[in-house]
Amino acid sequence: MSLVNFTAREITCKIVYYGPGRSGKTTNLHYVYGRVPETRRGRMVSLATQTDRTLFFDFLPIDLGQISGFSTRFQLYTAPGQVYYNATRRLVLQGADGVVFVGDSQARQLDENIESLQNLQSNLLEHGVDVRAMPLVMQYNKQDLPPELILTPPELDDALNFRSVPSFPADALHGKGVFETHKSISELVLKKLAAGSPTA
Repeated sequence: MSLVNFTAREITCKIVYYGPGRSGKTTNLHYVYGRVPETRRGRMVSLATQTDRTLFFDFLPIDLGQISGFSTRFQLYTAPGQVYYNATRRLVLQGADGVVFVGDSQARQLDENIESLQNLQSNLLEHGVDVRAMPLVMQYNKQDLPPELILTPPELDDALNFRSVPSFPADALHGKGVFETHKSISELVLKKLAAGSPTA
């Protein structure tokens, strides 16, 4: 749920990158962070353990345009991929305005992708949110791997994209599809926000 600061005339929105372990969520944020001018970004906070590179979240506010005279700021978070951090996943999802599901394109990871997507739905329900009402974008990462190891974007859409939301093939390590994904989820969040503008 976006936070509105009427004094500063600023709206802060929260986008969570969700998906199985090592699918590329943290890589996405590092790529974006490294290419946003320092004057337009906050400090990135990364909390890691031995078993998961991001236990809690990466933090990255980005200013993007205005809505009814309010400037918009985005905070990007990653939810940990490992199943045993589910309580943390649920905590990170709290108050989310949009979700990027980062799927691993490797054929052998399909079951993990499906499990993570189901986990996303159940964790949103814990917060009283229907996944069908949440702005959502799918990203199919690791499309740069040899063709015999991966599923094609249409195959991944058939298996994972139950809402027919925007989906993007990606190679997050080298940036392919990263900004396209971010732009798409930002637009969906802003569109939903504009429909309930704080000045309306």
